[in-house]
Amino acid sequence: MSKNLHEKPFDETTIAKLEIFEDYAQAWIPAFVMWGEPVICIFDFFAGTGFDKNGVPGSPIRILKKTKEQIGHIFQKKVQLKVFFNEFDPKKCEQLSRSCDDFLKTHSDVRRAIELKISNEDFDVCFERLLPTIKAHSSLVYLDQNGIRFLADKYLLELEKTTRTDFLYFVSSSYFWRFGEKEEFKSHVILDMEEAKKNPYQFIHRSLITQLRTKLPLDSKLKLYPFSLKKGANIHGIIFGASHPRAAEKFLSIAWKRNEINGEANFDIDEDHKKNQLNFFEPPQLKKIASFQQRLREKILSGSISNNFEAFNFALGEAYLGSHAAEELKKMKKEKLIDYDGLSPLVTYVNVYQKERLVTFKLVKK
Repeated sequence: MSKNLHEKPFDETTIAKLEIFEDYAQAWIPAFVMWGEPVICIFDFFAGTGFDKNGVPGSPIRILKKTKEQIGHIFQKKVQLKVFFNEFDPKKCEQLSRSCDDFLKTHSDVRRAIELKISNEDFDVCFERLLPTIKAHSSLVYLDQNGIRFLADKYLLELEKTTRTDFLYFVSSSYFWRFGEKEEFKSHVILDMEEAKKNPYQFIHRSLITQLRTKLPLDSKLKLYPFSLKKGANIHGIIFGASHPRAAEKFLSIAWKRNEINGEANFDIDEDHKKNQLNFFEPPQLKKIASFQQRLREKILSGSISNNFEAFNFALGEAYLGSHAAEELKKMKKEKLIDYDGLSPLVTYVNVYQKERLVTFKLVKK
């Protein structure tokens, strides 16, 4: 049974999760507002009360605050922002309504700028009712649940069909490790737990993402990225999903900003700190970024990656930033392994997808 998280203060892991949600809203809202979309939508299907016991804001209030930051642009661009909060528990839903009303009374400009709807429904009912709206508009979807049944294929595959939806999905990944082989669990989500447990426990969220990717259609453009959150002995995590490379870049930028070592967890998931230790009997282990850069180097030298378009997409596909790739490309040019025009290899979203500035990498013959 899920605990009522709002009867006590948010813990450190919950706050980290909320900050990632908030950071992505901060990036998402202005992107679509400035693009001039006539209608954009935000959905929080497990909204809670709005605040914890100590008055720390939850996801609904954080969304409203990020809307407030863009209020001038919203009016200027005449964008209609529709916000949907759902909370199944009736008492918590009443608290949510009061929290939102108090915020909007203080910020009347936000009340004028948005269309806010608060519902008190089971997720199944609410999701089915709002799915046509999600599909019709550019949408940001939060699925902040504590169990596992809402990760069923039917929800993931419906979101996969959308083309303008980004979603952040919080999952108690430890449940998969403990209960994944039980029939009650399998009635909601079927995973190969024998395969998942071939890796150490700290990778359970990463393993979950790997298996979810296999459920997507072969021609799917949806990209799924994990961010693991450790709380005591438990591993939770965020699943980020989006079809557009710009969205992937924004999320990865947020993830790598939170952890410059691995960009994937709030702890040292790959134990990079141990890789500093010398072992005379084994070759040195590469840290995570260095390992990616080595793979990139090999692909460039083999000719399978020959320009900045391919390098940028390879980086995103591997959950790295264009800057990680650019660093290695500059190093290879300095070592006279490759050559390209200009000082920068231009491995960025703007140069690749907006300006379409092609930079070709030429292997230097020796």
